Amino acid sequence: MYRERLELDGKVAVVTGGSRGIGLACVTALREFGATVVIADLLDELGTEAAASFPDRVEYTHLDVTDADDVTAVFADVAARHGRLDILVTSAGIANHQASAEITRETWDRVLAVNATGTFWCAREAARHMTSGGSVVAIGSMSGELANAPQRQAAYNASKGAVHLAVRSLAVEYVEAGIRVNAVAPGYVGTDLTREGVPDDWWDDWIRRTPMQRVGTPEEIASLVAFLASDAASYMTGSVVLIDGGYSTW
Repeated sequence: MYRERLELDGKVAVVTGGSRGIGLACVTALREFGATVVIADLLDELGTEAAASFPDRVEYTHLDVTDADDVTAVFADVAARHGRLDILVTSAGIANHQASAEITRETWDRVLAVNATGTFWCAREAARHMTSGGSVVAIGSMSGELANAPQRQAAYNASKGAVHLAVRSLAVEYVEAGIRVNAVAPGYVGTDLTREGVPDDWWDDWIRRTPMQRVGTPEEIASLVAFLASDAASYMTGSVVLIDGGYSTW
């Protein structure tokens, strides 16, 4: 009984930003539990390679989450081709480590557009096609709940805080349609994106400040995402689940 509640056989899922890192781990987990998965990303070469690395039930489609018209078209196409849409994981995101006095308007707008607005566009369009209910799992961040150190990242933190509140709001709005909306809020995870442009002393400080004394893995985040996508989490909606090795407890 309990194992069956974790199974996703016959479900159709879309994972934005699914070409690498946490997104690709989510694709792997959802497929392993039985879902057919569409990787939706801007990284065409990586996305095509990622989809081709699976023997079946994974495909790639180009998607710019900041383009509302593109989002509308892609989700309509996925639902039409597969006859349903059950799961959305919003993993498309960008980071920014910059003092607030140095952030340009262009950078601020881009971070918010990808991380926050893109999450909203995708959740809204996915919900239109979840005619038999469904599950939306947004990849937020512990940075949406606290101000990190030693880096400066006001734009990123604001974007993830917006994701968390949007999730709570949409959970209430979509409950009558049988659609659950939750967020996973990871701490530091060992991905190429996390390490990009980060000095070694920051990395060492992050580990020191984390009670478990290590960063997380994409697979650990994906395991939680798969749980929230499944019927095993059927009484969860509007939750923002921290998975940070204890960082936020200090």
